[in-house]
Amino acid sequence: MFSDFHAYIQKNTRLNEGQIQLMLSTAVKRTLRKNEVLLHQGEICRHKAFVARGLLRGYRVTEDGTEHLIWFSSRYWWTLEPDSYHNQTPSDYIIDALEECDVILWTKDAFDELLARIPELKTFSDQLVSRNLSITRERVFQSLSATAEEKYDAFVKSHPEIFARVPLHMVASYLGVSRKTITRIRRAQLGR
Repeated sequence: MFSDFHAYIQKNTRLNEGQIQLMLSTAVKRTLRKNEVLLHQGEICRHKAFVARGLLRGYRVTEDGTEHLIWFSSRYWWTLEPDSYHNQTPSDYIIDALEECDVILWTKDAFDELLARIPELKTFSDQLVSRNLSITRERVFQSLSATAEEKYDAFVKSHPEIFARVPLHMVASYLGVSRKTITRIRRAQLGR
């Protein structure tokens, strides 16, 4: 698990071996079983997680029990619930494993210390935040402006590895459309 992270960091940053080893010395490895919860609703998000293997999802449940899937985190993605993590307040969201996952975790204090000690890591972290904000803005725009068919097509094109691994009702939840709509779109496209 650490070897995957090591390769990822070497490929995507300019951190030297000592800096990478410092990061790993403060990290904890954890394997999650399918459906195991990493963060419960109402719990404070105390860790930043790197997905070395598997697939996580972040979602929120409304009062009527409806799940609204907000994000997926697959291999080589970082994940956390940002409001809860940064403000150390109870989370409105749940993060759980859609399949068996290997994650690497850092406590907030440990990661904040790494950011202070390794300027290159701070730069990289800021780039990840900026990228995620761009992705989120594009997703909001698409949610407001695209048809259900356009949302579906965009998801299949941008996340083919996730699309093949999750049930249609989760794709529907992520796109903010009904399962019936997703089924109709899929049937129409298969009939082309």
